[in-house]
Amino acid sequence: MNKNFEPLGFFPADILLPQEADMTKWAVVACDQFTSQPEYWRGVEETVGQAPSTLRLVLPEARLGDAKVERHIQKINESMQAYLDGGVFRTVPNALFYIERTQSDGKVRRGLIGMVDLEQYDFTPGSGALIRATEGTVLSRIPPRVKVRRDASIELPHVMLLIDDPERTVIEPLSDRRSDMERLYDFDLQQGGGHLTGWKLTEAQMDAVASALGALRSADAMESKYGMQDAAPLLFAVGDGNHSLATAKRSYEDLKKGTPESEWAALPARYALVEVVNNHDDALRFEPIHRVLFHVEPERVLKAFRAFYPDAHEGIGEGHTIAYVYAGHTGCLTVPQPRVQLAVGTLQAFLDDYLKTNPGEVDYIHGDDVVDKLGAAPGNLGFRLPAMEKEQLFKTVMADGVLPRKTFSMGHAQDKRYYVEARKIK
Repeated sequence: MNKNFEPLGFFPADILLPQEADMTKWAVVACDQFTSQPEYWRGVEETVGQAPSTLRLVLPEARLGDAKVERHIQKINESMQAYLDGGVFRTVPNALFYIERTQSDGKVRRGLIGMVDLEQYDFTPGSGALIRATEGTVLSRIPPRVKVRRDASIELPHVMLLIDDPERTVIEPLSDRRSDMERLYDFDLQQGGGHLTGWKLTEAQMDAVASALGALRSADAMESKYGMQDAAPLLFAVGDGNHSLATAKRSYEDLKKGTPESEWAALPARYALVEVVNNHDDALRFEPIHRVLFHVEPERVLKAFRAFYPDAHEGIGEGHTIAYVYAGHTGCLTVPQPRVQLAVGTLQAFLDDYLKTNPGEVDYIHGDDVVDKLGAAPGNLGFRLPAMEKEQLFKTVMADGVLPRKTFSMGHAQDKRYYVEARKIK
């Protein structure tokens, strides 16, 4: 293992790619997308047909509640082994991949594929780990995913880790050095997913990546970016796939219980394949996730909000301003001198407290127009949140530990990661 990467918790990996597959049929979008749109997944089935595909190696979350879910998991594990035994895969050893993803909006997002050491990752709020969750992890969502991973022989990543690299020192320089790399794939993604091209880095390029990442985690970097020279360094923040990475961590911790400590370093499941993206990539967009309360008395809720924050007032002002809508009414509330970094944290703290002792249900909504429509229905109350500036992400995780759950979404569903690369975990 390359010693230059040891302080980073991120390493080159033995990456599996298909030998001769139709790549458009091979690659499918992350399993946690289009969960309420079964027609999307039917379209994927029709496109794939009987061809080799990652569709046979993952469980779309739309099927998690299926009565035959255990059989689905069994078939996935059987397909993994059949693909390994049948020569579907080839191994690209000790590699980092540089990828360019053309999104549905035409912008190109740049990424780096490698593996992270799960010993360096922690999803506990307030953790000082090198690799940290950005949002609260819902522990109840992990066991069903552990069940999928437990007997899996390979993993396929849809995890995206972010680095805070405003000077663009790690990934962006690779764009001008593609001619020195081996091109591995170049194809259109199905179902409107755009286009994907991938290359294998040279040894010299991998060393340059390690050096640049090392500079990002230095004490000087922590001081200049966050004013926290003595704080535990934060190098990678989970941008997408938090629960998938948490599942990998839990599965590895379970495996450790029956394995001598002297053998932990050799466990393939100690590592997880990920894509690393610069938080400052111009193609990366953060979209707010709004809240709608159902089965409530809106005026009672708003009165409780002002009681929870005694300094809160109607209208726009200094502090956190949150717009609201209910039947025949629109307005906004401002909380001056907020205790947390983001408006979503201010709102979520109130909602969590209110719903402990009052009737009502909350849902997490994308799109201003959807919030306005739902919030205006009788018995509902919609809250529209401002978009989080990307520059706030690392500063907030450093200051507050993790963001409130459902703080932001990274782009549209069709622009999420597609499964392409794989890695043996047994």
